[in-house]
Amino acid sequence: MFDEAFWDDRYQSHTAVWSGDPNPQLVAEASELRPGMALDVGSGEGADALWLAARGWRVTGVDFARTALDRAAVRADTLGVAVRWVRADLLTWVPDARFDLVTAHFMHLPGKDRVALFARLAAAVAPGGTLLLVGHDESDMAAADDHPNLAGMFFTAAEVAKTLTDGWTIEVAERRARPAPDPEDQTTTIHLHDAILRATRTR
Repeated sequence: MFDEAFWDDRYQSHTAVWSGDPNPQLVAEASELRPGMALDVGSGEGADALWLAARGWRVTGVDFARTALDRAAVRADTLGVAVRWVRADLLTWVPDARFDLVTAHFMHLPGKDRVALFARLAAAVAPGGTLLLVGHDESDMAAADDHPNLAGMFFTAAEVAKTLTDGWTIEVAERRARPAPDPEDQTTTIHLHDAILRATRTR
């Protein structure tokens, strides 16, 4: 359901899939970090990568949807910021460097694939660097009952934190409410819950 063809078709079917604004949890958790090298995984149309680049980060954005990456590159040119865009399948891709910030938002994959990806992302964090993983909290699964393909794809911050053993300090591991438009009635606001994991590699 969520392969490259699915996402490319979704992007091609809309002039813009996302708002163009950075994810609010990225802004909340990364605003005070000292800029360095950043990796934005599942970068989509580039809002998070561009927000980081505009603040002095040297950013690599990775996605497998060519349409999304093309749009992101156009926005980068328009804004006058430099981002390295990489087209890759995240189920097999291995980062080619260590980064001061590795971030991924709403990378919802089947359990084993997600665990393997998050392990590769953690390994790509440089000593002293930050890992920021954000997803739909498992508690919101009830709202997705009409989407059986999502079963097993949500997670909690605590689950991710348990996979980080020696050499990490957990800075944030929590469930946080976020206002969002009701998909059934855009004039109404509902609250979704994000699972937020921010950790610092200590060695």
